[in-house]
Amino acid sequence: MQFKNLSQWQTATAISLFVGYSGYYLCRSNLAIATPLIIQEYAAAGLNKEVMGQIAAMGVVFYAVGKVVNGVLGDFIGGKKVFVLGMLGSILATVLFGFGEGVLFFGAIWAFNRLIQSMGWGGLLKITANWFSYKSYGKIMSFLSLSFLVGDIVAKLLLGHFLNLGMGWRGLFYVAAGLLALIALINVIFLKNSPEQVGFAAPPTNPNNLHAQTTNQTAAPTSLRELLTPYFKNVSFQLVLVMSFGLTAIREAFNFWLPTYLFETSHQSEGWASQISALYPVFGMVSILATGYLSDTFLKGGRGRIIWVASLLLALVLGLMAAGFTGEYLPLVFISLTGLLLLGPYSFLAGAMSLDAGGHKGAATAAGLVDAVGYLGGTLALWLTGFLAEHAGWNTAFLFLAGLALITAITALYYYRSQELPALQSRTQES
Repeated sequence: MQFKNLSQWQTATAISLFVGYSGYYLCRSNLAIATPLIIQEYAAAGLNKEVMGQIAAMGVVFYAVGKVVNGVLGDFIGGKKVFVLGMLGSILATVLFGFGEGVLFFGAIWAFNRLIQSMGWGGLLKITANWFSYKSYGKIMSFLSLSFLVGDIVAKLLLGHFLNLGMGWRGLFYVAAGLLALIALINVIFLKNSPEQVGFAAPPTNPNNLHAQTTNQTAAPTSLRELLTPYFKNVSFQLVLVMSFGLTAIREAFNFWLPTYLFETSHQSEGWASQISALYPVFGMVSILATGYLSDTFLKGGRGRIIWVASLLLALVLGLMAAGFTGEYLPLVFISLTGLLLLGPYSFLAGAMSLDAGGHKGAATAAGLVDAVGYLGGTLALWLTGFLAEHAGWNTAFLFLAGLALITAITALYYYRSQELPALQSRTQES
């Protein structure tokens, strides 16, 4: 399909990326939704919350490794190839999971699924860097970051509805794979790797990106050393990695364990627990839009300040959950506040911050490194949250997550005072 001008191509690209990455979640959130049923079916074989946490955590380990490998691959071979290949591999893994049984089989296939799914975000970032000016990174990434929430919401509502109709967990996996196959076809047709492919010039990249000294910032890297060295020498980027560790750990714990937590504490059905857990990403959508607008409009890029304040408040909310405040509606208030305080700041890290750091040449790698370190935190959180919930109760599990939020708040405060504030003061003096 051909469009008349660059703006139309950019709109089509953004929509294709949004739909594509939303689709990834049909084959990712399905395990969390199906977990209560899988535990019931295989309880006699010793498959409990701790074991499911281990399976999920192993998947995150492979996801973290894949983030680096596939991020580098995206910068070398192009974003569209890795973006679409990730969908196709995930479709295959999801179908295989539905046909199999046993802890070892589930663990191996889920690890493969998360490894191949790690292609998605790096491919998205690479294409975004190619198509959009750095002056609009905040706006475009606010929009695209909604995709992982919309995908999660749609998966929970749609697959939860099938549960309410009596469909088994294996049927959910086959439905998810079929829907993602349709979405992959849409991206094959409409998505282009860069504006140069359709006769337009590359948009400007951030002049302060870590590859700004290279001669041709739109060309593929000439070596791994050229691509990777700047990230390991930059203190600001290393602080972003620490914040990613903490916020991704909390996000992964909530993404996976929320339906099970609500099912066990509310005494409602599995379908209800799946559907009501959508409050968390719904409020996360509000958070992403609000924080993106605040950082670009009022704070002039002061994203560290937002992460600092939000993480501090998040630690308070998680602390209240750890203290055992319950009731018919209070847990729903807490999970809504968690989405509001967590997901907007989280979206900065492997979004606008990675685009600013990587530019055209290294955006996928920057996002891959940020997400890889983050999902190492997710591995810890998935396993330890399941372990603590199984052996010490949900209150102790939330106390652990509150501690992670507090550490993240301290790191973000240091990042703001040592990195952002001096830059903001310098720009103020120049103006």
